[in-house]
Order: sequence, then structure tokens, then C-alpha cells
Amino acid sequence: MLHTVAALPAVFAPLLAEEAPGVAPYHLVDESLLADTIAHGPLPRTTARLAAHLTGAQQAGARAVLVTCSSIGPAAEQARALVDIPVFRVDEPMAARAVATGPRVAVLATLDSTLRPTAELVERQAAAAGAPLTLTTSTCAGAYQARVAGRQEEHDRLIAEEARRLAEGHDVLVLAQASMAAAVPGDALPVPVLSSPRSGAAQLAAVAR
Repeated sequence: MLHTVAALPAVFAPLLAEEAPGVAPYHLVDESLLADTIAHGPLPRTTARLAAHLTGAQQAGARAVLVTCSSIGPAAEQARALVDIPVFRVDEPMAARAVATGPRVAVLATLDSTLRPTAELVERQAAAAGAPLTLTTSTCAGAYQARVAGRQEEHDRLIAEEARRLAEGHDVLVLAQASMAAAVPGDALPVPVLSSPRSGAAQLAAVAR
């Protein structure tokens, strides 16, 4: 499990126990991967560092890696060819489900660095499925800064408020970052609310067989 947010191992551990009970996970956190992506955008050196983590995981005996950060999802895809084990992008199942739910998809993020990769992934999933797509995106101002400052309740409140606004007129709402999942429960709005942790973790069930 490769994370870029220190709080995420605690989020994914119980989900793995439920969705992939045969998996014995270990968690690696490298917050610099996300910090550099936020500050500078996608960089070759960030992809190279991610690739080094994947290579190290394979050498340590890992049978698969789940990259839980959507901001570096494109880098994870690029690095897949460098290892002989599956490298899962956490948001791929979420994007596929969003496209299957309806053509009017809204994507909400707290970071611009995550918004574009998630939106592009949804667009690719729609194209691959031959599905119609009307995509709306929004970045929740102030939420990321609140979380970094330790104001989790403010982070969640800002996301919930923007989610209610953005969901109007759409068939499904996508929360682009795993760290957003707790802010808007799946049944909180009149439309389905999709987040990546549970469906992302479920991808590892096949590895455990």
C-alpha cells in the first residue's frame, strides 16, 4: 500500500480486512510525492521516485501494490511497465462505476493536482465503454488547507457543502481523493456519492486468491 497522506493507512487497513481478507498488507507513506506534485505538477523525478518504491516493493516480496493517491495515478500507470507485479490505481474502479451510473458526472476535489487526473480517468473510462459523458468538475476551496492545519471538521464541512451544490443536476458525484471519503457518506445526497477507498481496496482480493 503506497500512500502520500499519513492518515490513510488507518483508513485502508479495515477496508482491506473486509474486501481482501487474504491480503497481508504493509503500508509505505511518502508525503513528498504529493507535496512535489502540488507544488510543481507532474514531474519526471516524481515518477522516478514512485517507480523506485514499486521496484523496492517487488524486491521485498510484494505480490501487488495499491497506489492510494489519485494525484500520482498517472505516474503509477507509467511505472507499471517497470515491475512484474500488478500496480493498482485506487480510483480506477470508482471511475468505471461513475460512468456506468449515468452520463452526468460531477467530480469534486480539494486539490487541482487531483482534479485533472481524476477527470481524465473518467473521460478515458467513458471512451473505453462507449458511454456518453457530460463532466463537471470543482475544487473545494480551503478544504485541503483546513486538513493540513488539523481542522478536520472544517475540512469535512466545506466538502459536504460543495458536494450538495455540485450534485444538483447530475447523476453521480465522484470524490476525487481518498481523504475525502468520510466527509460525504454514500447515502448523504439524492444521487450516488462515490469514493475510492473501498472499491480501490477490493482490487487486491484477486491477488489473495
